[in-house]
Amino acid sequence: MSALNLDLVVLGVGLCAGRMGTWDEARAHWRGEAQAAESAPSAKPQTTLLPPAERRRAPATVLLALSVAEQACRDAGLEARDMRSVFTSAHGDLELTDYLCTTLAESPEHLSPTKFHHSVHNAASGYWTIGVGNRHASTAISAGAHSFAQGLLEAATQVVCEHAPVLLVAYDMPAPSPLVPITQSTALVGLALVLAPAESATAAGPNPATLALRLQAGLTEGLIESPQACHPDIVALMPRSPMSVGLPLAHALATADGRQSVELRFMLSPAQSLIVTLAGRNHISRR
Repeated sequence: MSALNLDLVVLGVGLCAGRMGTWDEARAHWRGEAQAAESAPSAKPQTTLLPPAERRRAPATVLLALSVAEQACRDAGLEARDMRSVFTSAHGDLELTDYLCTTLAESPEHLSPTKFHHSVHNAASGYWTIGVGNRHASTAISAGAHSFAQGLLEAATQVVCEHAPVLLVAYDMPAPSPLVPITQSTALVGLALVLAPAESATAAGPNPATLALRLQAGLTEGLIESPQACHPDIVALMPRSPMSVGLPLAHALATADGRQSVELRFMLSPAQSLIVTLAGRNHISRR
């Protein structure tokens, strides 16, 4: 494991985090091309992948995951039904967890089968595969504070082993107030990446973003280890969601100009880090 080296390209990105808006909105703001969104996002993220009745029934975690996944696939210019996927969430649906625990403690006979169905950790993955008609393998991961890094490593490994693009979807919602002291999760953060083999770079348009991943022993939780500074909005979100650790990567993908590499460190466990080096200017959207 210590000798692991993976080379990838990023074909598409999807984002929904705090007041940053979508990937297109956040990217324009980070590049100085537009002002930040002035209003807070809606209570439920939006997706066009589900029929209206299903959208009303689906929990907010599913809508968040599908929203960023839809953005990333559109940005990549690839059909959503043609890719493997990896969904990673530290906590899953905390609102449903709170509901289930409260109902079981107070009136278990009133437990909703539908809400129990939505509480499983692969609910978002299931909605995704059904919504887009995807029959490829889909993996659901939960690793607490290390969920983003573990999801990124899993997706990257599948890309290299299968020689095909893989969709990574990382998401977490704010916790209900009784669970905040346990989870410290008070913000909505969703991030999706379409990753592809390094040899796809020649077909990915001019100057695609390339990532090199390697493992390193160590306890240091890191952000960007280059002169490039992280955006203040991201710094403010860092302690509020376990998925916010992925936001510096999104920022780097939006702003890197190729004149210098950008290195980020993500904790895979208390004893091991995933080092991600970004080289090459972020791709221009092909939509």
